[in-house]
Amino acid sequence: MDDRDEELMRLRAELASTMNRYAPTYGVFQTGIAPLYFIRSDTPTDVIHTVHKPGLCIVVQGRKQVQLWEECYVYDPLNYLVVSVTLPLAGQVTEASSEKPYFCIRLDIDPAEIAQLIADVSPVGVPSQQPHRGLYLDKIDSSLLDAMLRLVRLLDVPSDIPALAPLALREIFYRLLKGQQGQRLHEIAITDSQTHRVTRAIEWLNNNYAQPLHIDKLASYVNLSNSTLHHRFKAVTAMSPLQYQKQLRLQHARRLMISEGLDVSTAGFKVGYESPSQFSREYSRMFGAPPSRDIAKLRSLG
Repeated sequence: MDDRDEELMRLRAELASTMNRYAPTYGVFQTGIAPLYFIRSDTPTDVIHTVHKPGLCIVVQGRKQVQLWEECYVYDPLNYLVVSVTLPLAGQVTEASSEKPYFCIRLDIDPAEIAQLIADVSPVGVPSQQPHRGLYLDKIDSSLLDAMLRLVRLLDVPSDIPALAPLALREIFYRLLKGQQGQRLHEIAITDSQTHRVTRAIEWLNNNYAQPLHIDKLASYVNLSNSTLHHRFKAVTAMSPLQYQKQLRLQHARRLMISEGLDVSTAGFKVGYESPSQFSREYSRMFGAPPSRDIAKLRSLG
């Protein structure tokens, strides 16, 4: 083991110790620093579906895999995950125990802050004209982990947070932009780039997922041709706009049935399905069971 590995181990050990205090049980914990969350699990989990907003995920202990459409990404203490656009994902903790819990740091990313940082210091060159996935893995190094640790340490001195947290956050985002895959984060922050236009289409779908989707109107809204929107959208999300909308609809319907107690037909109608049979069929394909059976199982686990 060389000095770099020893330094990474030391940083992870301190982070794990701090997280154990602020995240003492299973769950997602919001911290005293607005965009910073701690996630803990003492056992491997079932697949959890979520709509993931832009963010950085650093695993301190354990291992997790996420699925984007048909693609699988595995991350652990050696690799961090960046989600640069809002994406429907399916995640599963695969390595965790009571002796060594799964600990993950999630830091929400505001694309406007990335754009401001690029304007101020221009840490990377001109973004590629080729679209990239809105999710990627990159190898972690001590510089990024040390910056994260300095941010986390501020939780123990709340009076320092207003003055020092913005500086630590700025350094973390700078480190991401300087990473091997940092140009992917750069792409979504450059106003009027084609990738940025795709993010506008993604935002529209997230705000209007229950409405009928007309590709020509969406393309016009983001100032792209139909074919360019379809090509760029799929390059960024791994899905067509219609497939993306379907994922959003089904996840929101599931949430409505669990949290608001809606019946199957009402939930399907609220998210845009006119046919209950089509809703049940597509729901079963995504979640592995018909809506009534799936919700009954989830409620029994809760």
